[in-house]
Amino acid sequence: MNKSFSEKLLRSFPKIAFRKDVPYKQITTLGIGSSLPLLAEVSDEKNLRALLKLLRKEKISYFLFGAGSNVIGMDAPYRGLGIRLAGEKFTSVEFSGNTVICGGAARLPLLAKLAAKNALGGLSPLCGIPGSIGGALRMNAGANGTEIGTFVRKIRGFLPDGEVFTSSGSDVVWSYRTSSLPAQLIITEVELELAPSNAEVEGKRIADELARRSSREPAARSAGCTFRNISDIESAGLLIDRCHLKNCRIGDVAVSDKHANFLVNLGNGTERDFCALACLIRHAVAEKSGFFLTFENKMINEKLGAQLAAFPPAPRVNVLYGGVSSEREVSLRSGAAVANALKNAGFQVELTDLKRCMVTESMRRADVVYPVLHGGFGEGGELQKKMEEANIRFCCSGADASELVMDKIATKRLLDYLRIPTARWAVLTPQNRTLPADFAFPVVVKVPREGSTVGIVKIDSQKDYDRLIDQEFRLADELLVEEFIAGVEITIPILMGEALDAIEIRSPHGFYDYDAKYLYKYGHTQYFCPPESLEEKVIDHAKHLAILFYHATGCRDLLRVDFIIDHSGVPMMLEGNSLPGCTATSLVPKAARRAGISLEKLTATITYAALKRPAAPADEKLTVYKEKTLK
Repeated sequence: MNKSFSEKLLRSFPKIAFRKDVPYKQITTLGIGSSLPLLAEVSDEKNLRALLKLLRKEKISYFLFGAGSNVIGMDAPYRGLGIRLAGEKFTSVEFSGNTVICGGAARLPLLAKLAAKNALGGLSPLCGIPGSIGGALRMNAGANGTEIGTFVRKIRGFLPDGEVFTSSGSDVVWSYRTSSLPAQLIITEVELELAPSNAEVEGKRIADELARRSSREPAARSAGCTFRNISDIESAGLLIDRCHLKNCRIGDVAVSDKHANFLVNLGNGTERDFCALACLIRHAVAEKSGFFLTFENKMINEKLGAQLAAFPPAPRVNVLYGGVSSEREVSLRSGAAVANALKNAGFQVELTDLKRCMVTESMRRADVVYPVLHGGFGEGGELQKKMEEANIRFCCSGADASELVMDKIATKRLLDYLRIPTARWAVLTPQNRTLPADFAFPVVVKVPREGSTVGIVKIDSQKDYDRLIDQEFRLADELLVEEFIAGVEITIPILMGEALDAIEIRSPHGFYDYDAKYLYKYGHTQYFCPPESLEEKVIDHAKHLAILFYHATGCRDLLRVDFIIDHSGVPMMLEGNSLPGCTATSLVPKAARRAGISLEKLTATITYAALKRPAAPADEKLTVYKEKTLK
């Protein structure tokens, strides 16, 4: 911004307080960098709107300073305008019953204390976050399991073009340390809804939280936590500490010896010092843990911030989801969960709703493809075959193993060949639909190449069989029928050839079908990890069989194997799933969590396994089992 435009601003807005050459030590908590050439302190919406319109017209950038608690200053002069909300309009806090209306520049610690005095609860866990309300909303500030977005009823503010923005809190997508609020939105007013509480209780909670923070966080100048946590298991501070970087210092910026996720200004720290140390940390954590830390601080120098966020470069992952099978909705949820976990882990993620079995440009651009396609071409080996032919690295099982595991009839043949216990079974066709003479009801009829319990029905009588069998044949020309085994149902995930804890499944009506898995029409299914109804030796035997099946099928990275433990304690294998779901109710994440493995760690582990493999498949085929099971 040149001198003539600066003078124009001063003439055009006499009611705005302009400050020249403001040291960053005065307007940021970290206090690094030189000084801000021009800061506009705006006290009313009319002038704010006019200012934004002029800046947009003249193509002048601006940077919004709230409390400056997570801002990194610049060594070089900023070429735009600094803006800060000031005055009673933007700092006021008003209470009316359970509702709080406050200006965007009001401080969050003050708001929490005032709410406590007014016998309103909810904000006490956030009392130690030293930011403004507007800044807190922009990043959905949180602590101790509480996030500010939970309490928002209404938001008012201004977009970069000066237009008014309003939204209800329910229309905003609140995520971990981010939200769907527009970029560069200046929040001027917020309406919160809090719950009634006891003033004394809330005051005690605030005192305890401030004491806890004082014991844990450094007293030196900082911008708060520098990086976002990967998950609630892998905190950024822990990952940095594991790299032995506490007290590491570059220039006058150092890693705090009290909390490794705080970079502190020892007196005369510079932007250059901060960036060099932040790069060192990201590189060390990536090398040791495979995670790429994401910046939580806000850099005025956006170009430099983008460069920092890209060093070292994270692998590019194309997550495939959706598809066209009957399991599309489940795949959409699973794929979104996998993509979000990989983003949290710092990977560069592109989501693709793949509706045709083809290799796309996004798949070719990626370092690795992560298919989360349930059923159809995405799970049955067809897509995997095309990716193998295109020399594309991808996660989980290859074409041959995917085809085998997806086919329940082929799986049955393999189980018999391996002498793995399984229910007696037969194949039904439209021409031969009669049950074997030695089969007794109840029986289970399955569509051979579907997952997520789609096309599986338990039939209790000949009358029901005659009524339901035609519906099943509408889904496939060949059906698997097997004797129903009463017992305890468990599933065992296999991750990189190792069995995770088994999960016991208790459906509300005794049969784990699509409703019990996703819809809950008859009540919620219960999950127990580890199982409550089985002896350890029985579970260990099931794990042994699951690992045998994993290797025999040629699967890789991930497999889920389902069993019924009959009344004599024998694990009867049902089937495998080479691309198991990753929704909130999915079984593999439950077992991984039990083992201390977050979804971020799980997906990152699988991604790195794919990256280490050659893009082209091995020359030899699946082994003798392919011939014996698929032909």
